[in-house]
Amino acid sequence: MKVVADLVPVIDLAAADAPARIDDACRSVGFMSVVGHGVAPAVVDAMLAATDAFFGLPLDEKLRYRPPGPDINRGYAARGTESLTYSLGVDGKPPDLFEAFNIGPDAAPPGYRHRSEFAPNIWPDHPAHLRSALLAYFDAVAALAHRLTTSFARALGLPDGFFAAATDHSTDTLRVNHYERAAGEPPPLDGQQRMGAHTDYGIVTVLYADPVPGLEIVGPDGEWHGVLPPPGAFLCNLGDLLAQWTNDRWRSTLHRVVPPPATSTGPARRRSVAFFHDGNFDARVECLPTCTGPGNPPRYPPVVAGEHLREKLLGPRTLTASQATDTAGDRRRSVTG
Repeated sequence: MKVVADLVPVIDLAAADAPARIDDACRSVGFMSVVGHGVAPAVVDAMLAATDAFFGLPLDEKLRYRPPGPDINRGYAARGTESLTYSLGVDGKPPDLFEAFNIGPDAAPPGYRHRSEFAPNIWPDHPAHLRSALLAYFDAVAALAHRLTTSFARALGLPDGFFAAATDHSTDTLRVNHYERAAGEPPPLDGQQRMGAHTDYGIVTVLYADPVPGLEIVGPDGEWHGVLPPPGAFLCNLGDLLAQWTNDRWRSTLHRVVPPPATSTGPARRRSVAFFHDGNFDARVECLPTCTGPGNPPRYPPVVAGEHLREKLLGPRTLTASQATDTAGDRRRSVTG
């Protein structure tokens, strides 16, 4: 792994030049550290305390909150039950070393309650404050995601409300990831990651991450680089749908979470909380007029957002190679790096 200083730029959303700096970041690396985001530290702290309490429960208690099937993006996912690299159409990778808990909006948009994309949340009995803490955090980062897409529209020369029309019943998901090495457990299998290499699937991801090593991204040079968030910042990265909309002017960045070094001791805990802003399930995604022209034809066929998302989600959960549109391109060679 190589380390490059300032690979992921820090962008103040309150600054007048934020759209221009976002465009530069999205063209070069597809990741940015965002400050001036308006999310209160107390909301983050309450979410972390509540989820720590949940993951501290015995495994048999947590398993009570599994979803009824792999197509329901809610509830508890036990360690070793998913392998994210399958979402790239890659087969045969070992299962990932994380456990997770997923929620969506607690109230489905009117007229969409029957859709599996808006399945009811699965709320544990304990801790009692988990629901309120996660919903407060969900609302705060959802508002941030909408601020980002408004800036995206400006950066792309589109009307401010362009993405609003494609996200007014968005299939947003909050996934809390927990990585912890148990005392005395065997080393990872060959090629096994805490979270396998993948691109995110939707429009934009808003990520809280503990400031500990583990997250790596593929940079413009095609090499893996470690990323740590600055204090008080969120890491934000693009997803496949935005890469397709922008005709690869902006790229969906390949990333992974690697295990701690074999020489390290202790539990090596890491937490990350990803808010996936994935767009309306029925949104048609096709090349933007500002991202094509003579000598630059559309690179991807139109896709329906929900169909893309479903295929991407099912691959890792059924351990089958996804057939969804792949935006990784020649960066796929880094999956084995």
